[in-house]
Amino acid sequence: MTQLIKDLEMASGLIEYLEQEKAQSRQWVVYDTDNPITSKYDLHCFTDESEAIDFAKEYQQIWNWHEAVPIGTMIYDLKELDKLQSKEIDLNNNKETSLKTIKDMNLNNLENLRDEMKKLGFSTPLIAKMEEHMKNDDPTFKLYDQVKANRGQVDITLHFKQSGQSDYYYLNRLEAVHNQSKPLEEGQKYMVITKTDEGKNIVKKLENVAEAIDFFKKQSGNSQLAVGKDAANKSMLANMEEGKVNYVAKDFNREFYSPPLPQTFWLDHGKGFTKEQAANLVQGRAVYRDDLLSREGNPYKAWMQLDTEKERDRQNNLTFRQFTNAYGYDVKALLDDYKIKEMADPKKAEALETALINGNRPLVTVEKDGQETKMYLETAVRYGKLNFYAENGKPEKREQFQKETGLEMSNTFTKKMEQSKDKEVAQGQGMGV
Repeated sequence: MTQLIKDLEMASGLIEYLEQEKAQSRQWVVYDTDNPITSKYDLHCFTDESEAIDFAKEYQQIWNWHEAVPIGTMIYDLKELDKLQSKEIDLNNNKETSLKTIKDMNLNNLENLRDEMKKLGFSTPLIAKMEEHMKNDDPTFKLYDQVKANRGQVDITLHFKQSGQSDYYYLNRLEAVHNQSKPLEEGQKYMVITKTDEGKNIVKKLENVAEAIDFFKKQSGNSQLAVGKDAANKSMLANMEEGKVNYVAKDFNREFYSPPLPQTFWLDHGKGFTKEQAANLVQGRAVYRDDLLSREGNPYKAWMQLDTEKERDRQNNLTFRQFTNAYGYDVKALLDDYKIKEMADPKKAEALETALINGNRPLVTVEKDGQETKMYLETAVRYGKLNFYAENGKPEKREQFQKETGLEMSNTFTKKMEQSKDKEVAQGQGMGV
């Protein structure tokens, strides 16, 4: 294992330099993993991930392997090395020095990741799976989760990576993809069943439909893509003979031939979009964040929504449309404009506001044709509205649930929106978390 830095005394200076770069909204750093860092000039910082990756590829050599990593990851590693300085560990002796010998730090890493996972909304069983991978010393691993969607489900993939300089693990990103096919039932998994030349069946179970399809398409012999609890209790989704697909289930056609693209959400030590928020964003809804940073490092608040009207970026991600507070969308004031039963109870009103802020689609009680009925409620931030949907998904006219004063408020917002269109921030992911 190559040393990260030439001398421990350098750690604090490099941390200070990277903190300054981060304050300038640079989020990525490229360095030569085959040689110890000797000064800040060995670090190349970038705002955009794609720029960092392109730079690393351009300067890639067999004996000078460049790697692009989040600046936060590099700072974390350097801080751990800085702590070692007081332990008088000599990095220049002939023995390979590794943070793997510092077991108490490893436990701190585990505790930190547990907290990050909880903060992001992941379950205790999933956290236990993370711990198993860490105990096995797996250099990289993925964890999978699902969120029920209005239609189908949102598949979540968490990406973990071990530092190249220590046994520390980082959770840097999650991917979310909205699959509109029938969601898996409890206990079910996707399976790729491949027949060997000896006539035996090899079964590979997968939790993510996109990865299952990808793995199935890479087979070259006789194979089946199925779903079920095990190979004996399955439903076939697709079949392959001699490397050619000759059957795809009718209700699986769209998923198989035009799979939805995942959206990547970057994380910084537990900060970023939560599991709940990411799932709502890929379903097209808006989420409110009060902890954003501009490219200049200034904090701000905004409603965030994925922009499906623009092309995806070089990393195949949708960019964000942002609506700052200057845009004037006030969800609490809008809720007060409608005759919603839950708004009469302060606790329920607060819960309703929180649900909408996180991009959810809560069920509310309204009166229609003289009778109480349930409706789904969504924000429509771009248009300064709230949208109502019947339980069968059919849109309803919002005016029928609006108080008399609500119409006046709606007109006021429309005028304000027209006056402040230039204040709408809709220029992609120019933000920090």
